[in-house]
Amino acid sequence: MSGERIVAGVRLSSPDKILYPEQGITKGDLADYYIAVADRILSHVAFRPVTMVRCPTGRGTKCFYQRHAGSGVPEQLGEVTIPGFDEPYLFIRDLPGLVAMVQMGVLEIHPWGVTVDRPDKADRIIFDLDPDEGLAFADVIRAAREVRERLAALGLESFVKTTGGKGLHVVVPVEPTAAWREVKSFAKGVSAQMAADSPDRYLTKVSKADRAGRIFIDYLRNDPTSTAVAPYSTRSRAGAPVAMPLAWGQVKAGLDPCDYTVRTVPALIRRQRIDPWSAISAVRQTLPDAPRA
Repeated sequence: MSGERIVAGVRLSSPDKILYPEQGITKGDLADYYIAVADRILSHVAFRPVTMVRCPTGRGTKCFYQRHAGSGVPEQLGEVTIPGFDEPYLFIRDLPGLVAMVQMGVLEIHPWGVTVDRPDKADRIIFDLDPDEGLAFADVIRAAREVRERLAALGLESFVKTTGGKGLHVVVPVEPTAAWREVKSFAKGVSAQMAADSPDRYLTKVSKADRAGRIFIDYLRNDPTSTAVAPYSTRSRAGAPVAMPLAWGQVKAGLDPCDYTVRTVPALIRRQRIDPWSAISAVRQTLPDAPRA
């Protein structure tokens, strides 16, 4: 491996380094992917504290999480100090920041549900639907649609995306007026009500031993530092999958998360007439009272 490329003003060393060996996807390919999706992803990651999954030698080998800025931070990334945390967090401002992440070997970008100027007030609520091994994806689809219906009954509009794994995320944009504990309490209330109504289908306990044949509704994503993968972020998994925003009309029989990869997503979004999440930043809604299980 040798050479370098300048991408969006960022020096990309060893652009031919293989990051996804099964597909032969290189560091340069990953930079090209983020250039292709920059207009979409930046609206979901810019000016938010992020946790990164770094895999400097490629997927599946010596990957590690990085939360804090540390030393040697690329100049294209910002740093923010958050009350209650000793070390600063990194955040992305723009396309050069995305490419700087690639240069660092970042294969996953996990933003907080807050912006750097209001780190104490969440503006996105996450319901992470994590199925037990062996459950059909149709069960996850049904769960996501039920979450949507319950939220709609509370007057909330929601959005959905694949995770780059076997689950789905239902995302609720809210005005940044509620503290973390209120957001978490609300998410817990909705999740616990679903589990109480259908205990054979859902649970809210983390323990995998209790999960047999059910879907874990992970409301614990709604805490400081408990992040969720960004829309359009790659994952450090076989197949080079991408967390893909969807229209609710796509969440039906035949949906296959494996269709969304580094290789396929740029062409898919070029063909889309409308960004399925184009309205998320325009939604104006506040947190209602949490339902009681």
